[in-house]
Amino acid sequence: MDDHDSDSAFATLMRARRFTAPELPTEPPSGAALAAADRASRSWTSTQAGPLAIGSQAHKRETCRMFLETFNPYRPSVIAWPKLTPEMIERVTSLPIWDIAVHTESRARLRFASYANAVADPDIAGAVMLNAWEESRHKEVIAALVATYGIKLAPEPPFKPPRDPQWAYLLTGHQECVDSFFAFGLFELARRSGYFGTELVETFEPVIQEECRHILLFANLVAWERANLPWWRRIAFELRILGVWAYIAWERMVLARSLSPKGHGAGQDANFTASTAQSMSAVEIDARDLIEICLKENDRRFAGYDARLVRPTFIPRLARFALRFIKSRKPRPPAAADRLESGPQNL
Repeated sequence: MDDHDSDSAFATLMRARRFTAPELPTEPPSGAALAAADRASRSWTSTQAGPLAIGSQAHKRETCRMFLETFNPYRPSVIAWPKLTPEMIERVTSLPIWDIAVHTESRARLRFASYANAVADPDIAGAVMLNAWEESRHKEVIAALVATYGIKLAPEPPFKPPRDPQWAYLLTGHQECVDSFFAFGLFELARRSGYFGTELVETFEPVIQEECRHILLFANLVAWERANLPWWRRIAFELRILGVWAYIAWERMVLARSLSPKGHGAGQDANFTASTAQSMSAVEIDARDLIEICLKENDRRFAGYDARLVRPTFIPRLARFALRFIKSRKPRPPAAADRLESGPQNL
């Protein structure tokens, strides 16, 4: 299956659910419009008074409302990609993530759209289908970026709609919870250091915040379903989630061993996230530094959404637990610590 076949499969799933894609601007928006869309996408409070009991109809309704009302109407085809220096272009093209990123978004949109077609509840199905559409838009954004900066991608694998939509949805949602947690920290490191330039980071910012919305929706829909299952079905559901985490752990070990400098082929890098973080910073970054930044960014990105909604907690809790046992490799001098907390710098 080539890209065209994957696009056709996704379009078929959209038609099956009678999903209508949101209207997007045909011209680049003004600065004021961009700022307004950004504020709306990262800040939302329900008008529902009182608590939102997990599993209640109000919880489901407000979760779906949050996702719809925080939609950011940016359009990949009219994004003004900034001109980069040769050094910055080399930094962008050398990252071993682009094949994985494009393929991940292509696979995710099929999985989410398949799950939306398997869900009877129209509110949940509509929100998940919009999620799938946004995953497809992420693929378009990354495709536009790699085309702009001349990045070569490996051929896309033959992705097909999953045979078990619920398993695929749970797997992909939990994978995004893991990936987004570390992506938040790495993106902040890139912003502080000026590694890719301020303009490129700001251009890509809506995609990063959109991932925050995705996992917020996922966490609440999983919590809602769990709360509405009878106890005997809940046991099977929890076992399925344990299976998802086991699969993710195995998958990440395989991925770490298979990454090459260009993102495909042979080569090993068992500490990919930490080594990528170090390459993005002008000061020494160890595992503890990175985890602390990821935790801070995770909290910041979720802070604008109604506190009554469920947050993804497993990875942040695991990270905080790990901090009890991780010490910095060596004390940082005050000047270095100050630079780490400062804004963008030129390397």
